[in-house]
Amino acid sequence: MPSLPCPCGGHSFQTCCGPFLAGAAIAPSAELLMRSRYSAYTLRDDAYLRATWHPDTLPAGPIVDPDETVRWLGLEVRSALRIRQCKANLPEKPDRDTVEFVARYKVAGRAHRLHEVSQFVREHDGEVARWFYLDGSFPAEVAGK
Repeated sequence: MPSLPCPCGGHSFQTCCGPFLAGAAIAPSAELLMRSRYSAYTLRDDAYLRATWHPDTLPAGPIVDPDETVRWLGLEVRSALRIRQCKANLPEKPDRDTVEFVARYKVAGRAHRLHEVSQFVREHDGEVARWFYLDGSFPAEVAGK
């Protein structure tokens, strides 16, 4: 039986975001956490979204609105800041990272785009290091559009 493609754009959900959502693995980078969170949104996995959102900025109520019918259409990762910094040989804070992405979706048949620059923080608990979504900004709003 062929495996399903991953919502984030990976070849197979079983080998891409599936292990993270199932709790069998921890996303080793901010970009992979962001991709798995996108997959969680497409699958309406509120528990995973809550578990990967930093407690300092976690909303009190549900993250996924059970009454909203969103159809996610695709994800484009525009940049992962630390990857660019490593290529430029500019070491930055290893426990912070930024990922810019565009997610396309439809609500009630109308197409939308979510363009976000997300901030992530990595926290260490003994030998285990976990990335968490901290917050995000929207480039169009920052630019005054």
